[in-house]
Amino acid sequence: MSVSPLASFSANVSSLDSRREESPSVVSMRTSFQRMHNLSRSEAPPTVAQRRAHLDALEAAIRRYQPAIIEAIDQDFGGRSRYETVIADIFPLILSLQHTRKHLARWAKPRSVPVHWAFQPGAAEVVPQPLGVVGIIAPWNYPVQLALSPLISALAAGNRAMIKPSELTPRASALIAQLIAETFSPDTVTVVQGGVHIAEGFGKLPWDHLIFTGSTRLGAIVMRAAAENLTPVTLELGGKSPAIIHPEHPMEHAVDRILAGKMLNAGQTCIAPDYVLLGRGQAKEFVACAKDIVAKRYPTLLNNADYTALANDGQYARLHGWLTEAEAKGATLLPINPANEDLPAARRKMPLTLVLNATDDMTILQEELFGPVLPLIEVDNVDAAIRYVNERARPLALYYFDRNKERVRHMLARTVSGDVTVNDTMLHIVQEELPFGGVGPAGMGAYHGKRGFDTFSHLKGVFWQSRLNAAGLMSPPYGKRLDQLLGILMR
Repeated sequence: MSVSPLASFSANVSSLDSRREESPSVVSMRTSFQRMHNLSRSEAPPTVAQRRAHLDALEAAIRRYQPAIIEAIDQDFGGRSRYETVIADIFPLILSLQHTRKHLARWAKPRSVPVHWAFQPGAAEVVPQPLGVVGIIAPWNYPVQLALSPLISALAAGNRAMIKPSELTPRASALIAQLIAETFSPDTVTVVQGGVHIAEGFGKLPWDHLIFTGSTRLGAIVMRAAAENLTPVTLELGGKSPAIIHPEHPMEHAVDRILAGKMLNAGQTCIAPDYVLLGRGQAKEFVACAKDIVAKRYPTLLNNADYTALANDGQYARLHGWLTEAEAKGATLLPINPANEDLPAARRKMPLTLVLNATDDMTILQEELFGPVLPLIEVDNVDAAIRYVNERARPLALYYFDRNKERVRHMLARTVSGDVTVNDTMLHIVQEELPFGGVGPAGMGAYHGKRGFDTFSHLKGVFWQSRLNAAGLMSPPYGKRLDQLLGILMR
């Protein structure tokens, strides 16, 4: 007996994990997904005008919710700079929405492509189509930006979407759910909340595309779950992103920009500088500059609203443990605490801690730090720095400080990383014309701007045969005439 594709699909969804069927939240999530899936196959895709309306509504909601977003993230972190929330969670979303609306009509048009002369006067084009239903798994460090940024690309491409925000930022996650529910029909965008059992079930649904932002370890788990349904994935992970300072570059400028990237959100950023490679004997100058810069920016830490806390007790304990291990193995720890304040663990305000004499057997040089800890590694020259980077997993970002364009081009050619910012840090992520994504253990796939639109689209190739054509010349009976024709075509 034959089984209809829809019936087969429904059976797959229902059997994803029978042990979880008693959970109403899991059942509700699967029901929502199946309804979205069915509608994506039965209804016409949204027009460009409808997609723009979705983006307009989302921007209006973000602007309306801005004060609540600031308060929710501050409470979740136990102290998060309101300015950092605006800079890193809200501002990039507004830029992305404006850029996407401006270019959407052009991105959505069929794209003409050349045709080999042997098949002319036929024509060929690439037609962008919505994939269907996109799953978005967001992390806790930028809970709003990293939940809604992929949504912008998914909606622009004409998809429906379901968001799973982090359970580690419960207030922000609840606010995202409220914002989405007020802005969109649940058949267009919806939010599911919950812990591990929801995340497991979410990853196993047969999405048309799944995007995950988080750690490399969890990325591997998500990819294994997605493989059960051959779900295409975009993984935005992390890794150890180096900052490299050429010996001729002004140290004060390099330190200023490296610390700007490192101390934003207390280092809890996937593209934050993870360690610094600099010339022999230059660590002392780096330390002196760092002390001056931190003292000016953060004269106090404990009750300073500009200085963000570590997001949870686990984060604090992890970093404290890694620093203790490094010191026991011979590293020198240099915490920069300008007012020499007592910083109780309960407040989770950890000072920027520079680490000297770190060795490869220390966890701080093996794992992504994701906090205000910065090892300084002295090397003989820039080529040694390049070798150091290339001997390790490819990073999500690389930062190089050098005014010599020829040497910069050499660095770009000799290293592979997700993205690069030259003579600054992290600014590549807000350039909407640049794809954002990792390589190797730092991730796969990319989004933002047109690349995001294409990621969440099926780019369907279409060939238009002309009324007058030479197709008959390649039809049987074969013989000398075809031999001659192929000889010409394959010269």
